[in-house]
Amino acid sequence: MTEVSGAREFMVVAHTGREIVTDTIAAITRHCVAAGIGLRVVEHDISGGYHGGRWIGPTAHPVDPAELRNMGADVSVTVGDRESAAGCEVVVVLGGDGTFLRAAELAYPAGVPVLGINLGHIGFLAEAEANRIDEVMAQLVSGDYVVEERMTLDVTIVDDGTVIGHSWAVNEASIQNPTNQGVLEMVTEVDGRPVASYGADGILVSTPTGSTAYAFSAGGPVMWPDLEAILVVPSNAHALFTRPLVTSPESVIAIEVERSRQHAIVSCDGRRTLEVPAGARVEVVRGAQPLRWVRIDSDPFADRLVTKFDLPVTGWRGRQV
Repeated sequence: MTEVSGAREFMVVAHTGREIVTDTIAAITRHCVAAGIGLRVVEHDISGGYHGGRWIGPTAHPVDPAELRNMGADVSVTVGDRESAAGCEVVVVLGGDGTFLRAAELAYPAGVPVLGINLGHIGFLAEAEANRIDEVMAQLVSGDYVVEERMTLDVTIVDDGTVIGHSWAVNEASIQNPTNQGVLEMVTEVDGRPVASYGADGILVSTPTGSTAYAFSAGGPVMWPDLEAILVVPSNAHALFTRPLVTSPESVIAIEVERSRQHAIVSCDGRRTLEVPAGARVEVVRGAQPLRWVRIDSDPFADRLVTKFDLPVTGWRGRQV
């Protein structure tokens, strides 16, 4: 149970390309109006446009602040930068995993917890489905939720001893070939020691939260989100030893790009991209700041895994008491 007091404000980040978002925001608004809670929306969810070099939209079903105000809501509009979520109690995300990662980009700098409401397909990062929005909002309004911390990654690019780039990730840092021509020649290092070298399309360094995302598609294991570890998964490596590695959360993972070959890029959560010159190295460590994550559902992770991936469990009898 979270203690709530004083003036309260929820921020909403929405996938405005889905028709269901209109009804879902209306339901959120009704609960906030009844409880005297303010709403903050992002201007790109209203009119579309570019943010951080990326197109935000489409806006087939935009958020309309005037309509929300007509319902009695106290609505403010933010530009969608690092200060967007400052002062909010919770960032409520309406959409799939892509929308969740966009919202996390706004919530993370301010240390504001994020709650995902799935409007998409799998929506593994979401805490609840849209058809439960009234139940979810009742819990948020009453403070009947907990906030847990999810491990993140800090990513640093070093070239000839000089730091030339830095970013973070909640899912994964993906070191990739930017041209898709040929393979990247790389050496993987763990805690200052070389582990493997090979040519590959890339390498994924993932958190347990991200183990069900890109790393899973590349053949990595599913990791329970309360586990603390760093996962390293080669992507289409041309070598005999290409097994994923699960390392300590305190490990320092480094990927060195062959000096005589082409450069690479690092994509953090598919949203923030860094250039990696030929001969440079990518260093990945446990993030100094976790992502704060709202939990309203106590269902075991195994149940979520079965539901989201539609896993066959026919024949299970369970423990006989």
